[in-house]
Amino acid sequence: MNTKNHTPTFTFLALSIFLVLTSCLDTDKKTTTVTVDSTSVKEVQKTVYASDVIPFFDHWKLILGDGSNAGFATNFENKDFFYTTNDGESNWVVYKAPNAGDTHGTSNNTRTELAQAKKWYPKTANDKLTATLKVMNVSATGDARVAASHAVVVGQIHSADGHENEPLKIFYKKFPGHTKGSVFWHYEINTAGDDNSGRWDYSTAVWGNDFSVVGPEENNYPEEPKEGIALGEEFSYEIEVKDGIMNLKFTSEGHEAKTFTKNLIESEYTTTAAIPEQTQKLFVPIGQDGVERKNGYTGEGLFFKLGTYNQTNGKSPEVNKNWCSGAETHGGDIQKQYEDGNYAEVWFKTAEISVSDQAVSNEGYFAKND
Repeated sequence: MNTKNHTPTFTFLALSIFLVLTSCLDTDKKTTTVTVDSTSVKEVQKTVYASDVIPFFDHWKLILGDGSNAGFATNFENKDFFYTTNDGESNWVVYKAPNAGDTHGTSNNTRTELAQAKKWYPKTANDKLTATLKVMNVSATGDARVAASHAVVVGQIHSADGHENEPLKIFYKKFPGHTKGSVFWHYEINTAGDDNSGRWDYSTAVWGNDFSVVGPEENNYPEEPKEGIALGEEFSYEIEVKDGIMNLKFTSEGHEAKTFTKNLIESEYTTTAAIPEQTQKLFVPIGQDGVERKNGYTGEGLFFKLGTYNQTNGKSPEVNKNWCSGAETHGGDIQKQYEDGNYAEVWFKTAEISVSDQAVSNEGYFAKND
């Protein structure tokens, strides 16, 4: 009779199965070592990349919060700016950008943001971008009188040609001490003529306030929006451009769904008299009083952007009272900014893009902005 004790073997097999079953519950890369009857079992867990969570990264190039171009982001992470996390229910892709650091191209603002690798033309377009996200942090400091303070852009349409203006920017903004923030979107005119210094944005509220609602003093904030969105609260946007018309849809559980339409190929802002009252109050006093080309963005290659484009910077409000926030930057020290809340962070759970057959390479934009 064989009286050999099989208990250690059974225990070893059971523990091995347990490790395999639980290995997918933690998205961090780590090594686990377990000893069973003098036998070591080493389980190396796989990093979950952004491209594992949202498999569409072959359509984009990634700019990081230090101004560098990471290129196509398949199987890529950077623990300072771009990585994945799990909130106990879902995996998310994290985009993080400080108030200050090296910036990309000519912008004053840092970003960890995807830029579409192809461009398309609005008159013949049939292109769509959808995303579900939650904003986790906006800058803790900034001048309340400056409209861009405490704000982040989470989605865009950008022009690759001409003035390289932006027919769409989707914002989230929340003042310190408030529970709820605002979601709103901007249309930037495609300024007539060669001088683009007179360009301006027109802001439309989705939930809460629009861009123009500011505080009366540097540290005196306006009333909290009643129908706003809190940090950590999910919302979704859908951007579709077809035959020259941009259609927007915003949804969030517990909030009214909102839809908007904007013509991108025929302007309504071709004369000074047509400049909206909001712009008259916000932009005209600082010399941004241009008019738009009659045919808007016709003939210009456009492309989508998605991620965290931090709108709060350390530049003096005396330079521009709409865009220069005077926020804390610790001299560009990224880790110090992260430690005391002077950064923007956005998590994306899902995103999809559909690109029409007429889309062409956007390499010219990247060449100019590397």
